[in-house]
Amino acid sequence: MTSTTRFTSSVLAAALLAAAPVMAQRVPMPEPTNLPADVLALACAPSLTYEAPVTNPRITGGQDSVVRRIHAPGDLVVLDHGAEDGLKVGQEFYVRRVYSTTQKKVDRDNPATVRTSGWIKVYAVDPKMSLATVSHACDTIEVGDYLEPFAVPRIPAASTTRNKPEKIYGHVMPGKDLRRVFGPGDFFVLDRGSEQGITPGAQFVVFRNKHERNVQQPDVFLYELGEAVAVDVQKDRATLKVTLSRDAFEEGDLVALRPE
Repeated sequence: MTSTTRFTSSVLAAALLAAAPVMAQRVPMPEPTNLPADVLALACAPSLTYEAPVTNPRITGGQDSVVRRIHAPGDLVVLDHGAEDGLKVGQEFYVRRVYSTTQKKVDRDNPATVRTSGWIKVYAVDPKMSLATVSHACDTIEVGDYLEPFAVPRIPAASTTRNKPEKIYGHVMPGKDLRRVFGPGDFFVLDRGSEQGITPGAQFVVFRNKHERNVQQPDVFLYELGEAVAVDVQKDRATLKVTLSRDAFEEGDLVALRPE
């Protein structure tokens, strides 16, 4: 963040917090979310993107006497959007950042993992900038993180189908912190979505290609690692939860849908 930005942020804080005590750089601690553990886990789960966010509001700084890049619940953070951009006091937003395994441009051939850092609530607004308080942290809230509208996720009912899985495969993609290995209860992202017929609650089987063949079965032998269920589905991607694991799932393993 440049010195000009820090100065502007300080002026904004002075104006918006004029009625507060001189040393007040934090608001009262937010109330507990009271969300069930499985809902909180899903809200913090990773996702996938095929393009880098460019127009979303972002966190540009904090309200401290020293420069901080990391923030926690109760901290005030500065946003680079304000009333002119439609922000209003009381609005809530997810805080997210993008991780990529390469230095290449994020696109269809090089998707990136989206990490949810937590969520915030707008505390005060001026025409071009805003202050928000950190409501919940899935991890560290950092300068440069971008915002998306907040909504409490719904846990879908898992399908009970046990039909034979399709022979059309998606792939296990990197997870939070570019994690590449997953076990029971973990979330991972899949490079397929509703366009490929996936719905929330859909059941999947995860395989590993061992690159082995035999005389009786000329196809490549696939080892069945375990199962997963779709908990969040977008047009071209989905977040799955591991429900059964005979061995660890790894980035690149094959994921097959059990059709209804």
